[in-house]
Amino acid sequence: MPELPEVETTKTSLMPLLGQSVNAVNVFQPKLRWTMPDDLSDLTGYTLESVERRAKYLILTFLPMTKEKPARQLIIHLGMSGSLQQHPYGTDKRKHDHLIMVFQNFNHTGSATQLHYHDPRRFGAVLWFEDYSHKLLDHLGPEPLSTEFTADYLYHLIQRTETNETTGRNKKRPVARPIKSVIMEQQVVVGVGNIYATESLYLAGIHPATPAHQLSYTQITLLVQHIKVILQKSIQLGGSTLRDFTVASGQTGYFQQTLHVYGKQGQLCPNCETPLANIKITGRASVFCPNCQTL
Repeated sequence: MPELPEVETTKTSLMPLLGQSVNAVNVFQPKLRWTMPDDLSDLTGYTLESVERRAKYLILTFLPMTKEKPARQLIIHLGMSGSLQQHPYGTDKRKHDHLIMVFQNFNHTGSATQLHYHDPRRFGAVLWFEDYSHKLLDHLGPEPLSTEFTADYLYHLIQRTETNETTGRNKKRPVARPIKSVIMEQQVVVGVGNIYATESLYLAGIHPATPAHQLSYTQITLLVQHIKVILQKSIQLGGSTLRDFTVASGQTGYFQQTLHVYGKQGQLCPNCETPLANIKITGRASVFCPNCQTL
């Protein structure tokens, strides 16, 4: 599944399309996770103004040629196997290409570019932002690379207290779920997928099944630091090389070549040479070193 670094890399790869106008919009299979709007062709004549990312959603803003029309925004999710790929104008539609947008420079100089939304499993989404932003984005936690995601934030969320409105007394309700589950919850922090949670916990020396409230402030500080470093490194390397994923420019990521433990159960720990173990936490494989990450 494309994770935050892959989506961030996709965002960057779309930057050459900024300022280009939409010449045509062709929908071939509208039934994704949610059915595509039937009026996407209204974007014809609009210019791509900006591309932003929130969690694993891409937000594309288009401006009209005249002030009489409003700006429009698309929100795109790549689902389990989706990708946005740029091709020269005239490239044939491939199997699982469900949407093709044709872009060209405003003054029609140079050749046009086709942007293909490719999604074999059809778990992604292409929707009008204004219709779905509240439903999809309002519950999300802070971005992991933002100043809002800090050790203070995560520690106090885990060791949270609630005030009884009747008595005014505080009651502590610490989070006892496994720490790996907590940092993968989108309401807590967005974009820390299985690969990045596994790697961060290994580098912080924390067993993935440790009840979150048992971690010290020092451990939380170390974990937050490693989450930020791991994600930033993955973005710099273009994300992980995933079987079904390429970004719009056609490149693949190289972060997977730097992994310490993810997907390496049975191999030797790169730190102490203990065989790496694997357990399931909330249905996800969780590789760890029994010696470096004691429970």
